[in-house]
Amino acid sequence: MTTGLPESKEKRVFNNVLGAMGNTPLVKLERIGRDLPVPLYAKLEFMNPGGSVKDRVGANIVEQAEKRGEIKPGGTIVEATSGNTGVGLAIAAALKGYKTIFVMPDKMSNEKILLLRAYGAKVVITPTAVGPDDPRSYYEVAKKFARETPNAILANQYHNPDNPKTHELSTGPELWEQTDGKLTDVIIGIGTGGTITGVGRYLKSKNPNITIVGIDIEGSILTEIWQNKGIIPPGAYPKTYKVEGIGEDFLPSTMDINYVDAIERAGDKESFYWARQLVRQEGIFAGGSSGSAIAGAIKYCRKLTPDRLPVVILPDSGSRYLSKFYDDKWMREFGFLSMEFGETALGDLLIAKPNKALITATIGDSVRKVVSVMHQNAVSQMPVVGADGSLVGLIEEVDLLNHMLEKHEHSNDEKIDALVQNAGAVFPPETPLEEAMPSLTSGYALIVVDHGKPVGILTKIDVLDYVAGKI
Repeated sequence: MTTGLPESKEKRVFNNVLGAMGNTPLVKLERIGRDLPVPLYAKLEFMNPGGSVKDRVGANIVEQAEKRGEIKPGGTIVEATSGNTGVGLAIAAALKGYKTIFVMPDKMSNEKILLLRAYGAKVVITPTAVGPDDPRSYYEVAKKFARETPNAILANQYHNPDNPKTHELSTGPELWEQTDGKLTDVIIGIGTGGTITGVGRYLKSKNPNITIVGIDIEGSILTEIWQNKGIIPPGAYPKTYKVEGIGEDFLPSTMDINYVDAIERAGDKESFYWARQLVRQEGIFAGGSSGSAIAGAIKYCRKLTPDRLPVVILPDSGSRYLSKFYDDKWMREFGFLSMEFGETALGDLLIAKPNKALITATIGDSVRKVVSVMHQNAVSQMPVVGADGSLVGLIEEVDLLNHMLEKHEHSNDEKIDALVQNAGAVFPPETPLEEAMPSLTSGYALIVVDHGKPVGILTKIDVLDYVAGKI
């Protein structure tokens, strides 16, 4: 009888699924980040076995509770969770023979509820729109179950120091190693504050100049608490929002605001749009809080100098939100997709555009020729194509102007090649207008490409003309 394979981190062979947690990949966002002044990398935490960054936390909380003798064989793990921490706890509980009870607010997706029940958990749903101290809140209901259930522990991710410690021991060191210590900025969505605190604590011990950027959701009061140095300021009242697993209506003790250097905020709508763009442009199927992280990262990274190396953490998978923001019907129901224009594709706008001619430049064209074409056609930017007609990039009049003002001699035949920049907003004709709107409102012209070749360009005025004509 064979003795089996030896456990090996190098060969990714483990005795159980807990060993497969962590060491998630770092991926460059080549399309979404192509117009930023810096390369933007994403750490794909949904590639943990349970599909989220919370796998790390759930497993460590159970392990540490066992070491301290807080839970005995056959015991029960109770937690207030938006779903992901519950999965991490449920995986550990399944391997160790514990029962689980998870309390969730009613805004969480049905996929998360069904997933937790698949692990054998008891799932209790509570109202979202109540304060954290209300006896109906998911925090208080979880505490009640923990008190009244024999041999039970409350995992208590909002106040358990094992939460940030997990990331200090794993996520932070991974980021440092993966970037050879070159990372300069880490962008992290804030919920319990465990990830941002643990990562920040480790990385700042290695290099105090690393900037830790928190992403908060509109409706949360964490930004105001951070600005007020840890105290809830008068008039800071939480509002309901749809993105799951980010933001809070109080300050968890697992969050140390001293490790947060800056905060960017994102709203529901832009969070959902950017999550949908992640899968369409990068093939990365991530959740709504990942969309929040990308929305905040883009705002932040636009302000950086080219010598910086930012990383954004993407917390969970999009598979838990198929019935929510990945469903056009749900998006329209909550006003995130227009009923009238939700199905309008960019190709429809090109057909309706009065001037359908696409003016392009070609690699190897002279600067003078391109300036002349722009002047004759009253355009300020042009797609640049290669010899085979495929899209290479974009040339803009401001770059041409800056070049012409440089203090050196300019020849009649100098080429545009060095002035061509990456095109930041490239979409196929079938892309819904609503999906491309974040790029348009961010200042990009939309380049419509069919089989690698540009077929049209859409600016804000083109979209405005189309919409105005339909009203």
